[in-house]
Amino acid sequence: MFLPQDQIEDHDLNKGLKLLMVDGAMSTIMGSLTGGAFLVTFALLLGASNLAIGVIAATAPLSQIMQIPAILIIEKFRSRKRVVVYAAGLGRIFLLSCAFLPWFPYPNARVPLFVAALFFYNSMGSISGCAWNTWMHDLIPETIMGRFFGKRLAVSTAFAALLSLIAGVSLDKSFGPGGGTFTYSLLFFVGSLAGLSGIFFLARVPEPRLTTHHTERLLPMLKQPFRDRNYRRLIIFLATWNFAVNLAAPFYTVYMIQVLGMPLSWIIGLSVLSQGINVLFFHIWGELADRFSNKSCLTVAGPLFIIGIGLWPFLTLPDKHMFTLPLLFLIHILSGISTAGVTLCSSNIALKAAPKGKATVFLATNALVNGVAACIAPILAGILGDYLSKEQLKFDIVWHSMGLQKDRFRFSALDFQGTDFLFVFAFFVGIYAIHRLLAVTEQGDVEERIVITELYQKTRHALRSVANVAGIRHMTYFPYAIIIGALDQSRKSIGHIRRRVRRPARAARR
Repeated sequence: MFLPQDQIEDHDLNKGLKLLMVDGAMSTIMGSLTGGAFLVTFALLLGASNLAIGVIAATAPLSQIMQIPAILIIEKFRSRKRVVVYAAGLGRIFLLSCAFLPWFPYPNARVPLFVAALFFYNSMGSISGCAWNTWMHDLIPETIMGRFFGKRLAVSTAFAALLSLIAGVSLDKSFGPGGGTFTYSLLFFVGSLAGLSGIFFLARVPEPRLTTHHTERLLPMLKQPFRDRNYRRLIIFLATWNFAVNLAAPFYTVYMIQVLGMPLSWIIGLSVLSQGINVLFFHIWGELADRFSNKSCLTVAGPLFIIGIGLWPFLTLPDKHMFTLPLLFLIHILSGISTAGVTLCSSNIALKAAPKGKATVFLATNALVNGVAACIAPILAGILGDYLSKEQLKFDIVWHSMGLQKDRFRFSALDFQGTDFLFVFAFFVGIYAIHRLLAVTEQGDVEERIVITELYQKTRHALRSVANVAGIRHMTYFPYAIIIGALDQSRKSIGHIRRRVRRPARAARR
């Protein structure tokens, strides 16, 4: 089962791709039931603070430090499948242990134990992920990589979204004195078992033989990706992007629960809406990435995601208002469209940019740097969130009548409090990340407008397949105009930033 093959026949490859689809579904079920809103809410019920939420969010990226020993482990055993199966299996056993925390007799120790179990789970996942990335790099042809991973993500996300919705509605009915906590234990138990079952299918996927053998020491090997000018630029973009995302994303659920006071069924419902749009767009982004390039797709998907982050602070001004719910729906729609593109293309661009024979080192170094950035961000966000919880930045528009000695009109144009500041910081860091992406080169790059036009055409075609109602089809014209305008403005702003950055450098050279 674990013996690598010198040559993978077409029928073995097709069988392996089908098994990878099943593994993807099982892994996504595990991630859906033990991550996102369920993970954050479980942590809050166990007694986690904002800082603890930040630390929990940092456990996954912090575990990327295990990419370093992962390189040595792969070189020693020369079987990436064996590393993936053993490491992932051990990690998911740690995740399974979280299900029993509500019965732990010392309540004050539950959150630290939760953090420790998640760290070990993610550490083993980091080792298996390093081996899995280079395994997939050698197994799947580049010509179908985008479409395959798009289909894999779409199928697994659709399956998990339905399960998440059912679980979210059930959890809302289970809340009571301690009842909700125990129900989350059941979710972690079922999710962990799904993840463990996925390993059975993954173990049956063929593995090409690892032909290269690195004899140099570890430190010189880790320096190689930074000597490659284009890959260095890619690492900088991905690290900056992960920093921006992890400043804000861990606190979405906290914000909806604590600030907006939304029930969990609504939060899961919005998540399922976003995942449903993911399912539709994974295939679309995959086709566009194969046709043009991953970078071209990222220059479109990235700004859409950043616009979504920038809308979060306006959900309250300073309280909920008539546009809160429509804005929340818009944010999740934009997130669904953009996350599909960013998730797919950011992974694929790193896979395709890694040189043949050096994929393990390049991908591991990229994951390590991204992990450090994504680790610092949520911890910093947790500290800032606690500090800024008592701070407020307010700007009101007032029409005051001196004659009547009263205000005729008062409008709160800007009101940032607590977590709002984190979203603002993430928005500006995200804009800088898009600026860094422009320096990356990839074969097949085209202008953003071409990708947007193709995205629009494929979206309309997909909507025709879903519903042939003329009114639904005509609704696609308005969002398209908004997307075109927003992305054009983003491109102009980023171009302006690049000119401002270059002027001092040119002056210094002169």
